[in-house]
Amino acid sequence: MNNSLRIGQILGVPLSIHWTVPLLVFLFGYSLGSQTLPVWLPGQSTTAYTVAGLTGALLLLLSLLAHETAHALTARRKDIPVHNVTLWALGGVTQMDKPPAPGAAFLVAVSGPLTSLVVGGAALGAAVGMGAGLGWEVPAAVMVWLGWANLLVGVFNLLPAAPLDGGRVVQAVMWWRTGDRERAERAAGRSGQILGILLVTLGWIAVLNGAWSGLWLALIGFFVIIVAKAERQQASLTTALAGVRATDAMASPVQTAPDWTTVQRFLDDPAMNARHSTLPLLDFEGHPSGLLRLPHLATVPPPQRETLRLRDVGTPLSRCTTCAPDDLLEDVIKKLRPRNGLPIIVMDGRQLTGIITAHDILRLAQRRQLRRKGSG
Repeated sequence: MNNSLRIGQILGVPLSIHWTVPLLVFLFGYSLGSQTLPVWLPGQSTTAYTVAGLTGALLLLLSLLAHETAHALTARRKDIPVHNVTLWALGGVTQMDKPPAPGAAFLVAVSGPLTSLVVGGAALGAAVGMGAGLGWEVPAAVMVWLGWANLLVGVFNLLPAAPLDGGRVVQAVMWWRTGDRERAERAAGRSGQILGILLVTLGWIAVLNGAWSGLWLALIGFFVIIVAKAERQQASLTTALAGVRATDAMASPVQTAPDWTTVQRFLDDPAMNARHSTLPLLDFEGHPSGLLRLPHLATVPPPQRETLRLRDVGTPLSRCTTCAPDDLLEDVIKKLRPRNGLPIIVMDGRQLTGIITAHDILRLAQRRQLRRKGSG
């Protein structure tokens, strides 16, 4: 979701659109206008088909937004922080904190599919009114297509496999019955991987039989496999890091760089000896001011390297993830966001204490998992 453009807010939540959304509108608009409608209602003009196809695709996009908005609205009613809603080619993603209880998790999960089912039913009802009551054949056909599309979205999302909403429902029920959230997350992730493999298989079978629409099904399955695997790993990581504090995972002492040094001067000496690809920046008073990612220096044009300082090309501290030495690592990881994720800067007041990289976290988790297996 990193390659997304923020276009505004919805209910106070930032709304972004991924670069694949225009592709979604084009594909569905083309399919509806050039294939579906000419079969359903032959004899209409090319302009009518084109306008109707584009309108249907945009209405589908709005209905997907309604699906994600339902998730966000339900989460906020349950006092769950919601950070972003993003639309993309395979639907939408609502980024929020984990629900504090299984009941809240259940309500957040079912709100999206229920909204899609309601929208689908409303669209089919509107189609009956437009066709039978007003005689608007083309608009009625578009609403029929939109209705069935939303019903399909609602039913598909209720399949019991993460990251689909049905997987979240199963996860919430299992969490409620066992009291073990991580176990429920691992089970939902495992079912998601199985479903993804099944979708990829069915998609390729469809392609081999001449149905190129199977590629879309295979793509969805591939996405489900990746996300489900990541969620299983995250659940295992959460279990392994239970009770661990930031000071237990951080690397210290930390190699740093002065933020007032020019890029060229830094490249001429310290950068060549740096052992890490990311270095904390320190200001004149020795306080952390941001992070310098060494690969980014290669993108600075040579004429500007004599004037630009490291703080000009680094990531400011306000966009970095920070924590105190005694903070629980699992709580710190929950704060990670796509644009200000790892590494984590550990600070005691305004003083730099250490830094935590992805390698540090994985190494610590693996060590604790091995100890747990050895003691078991």
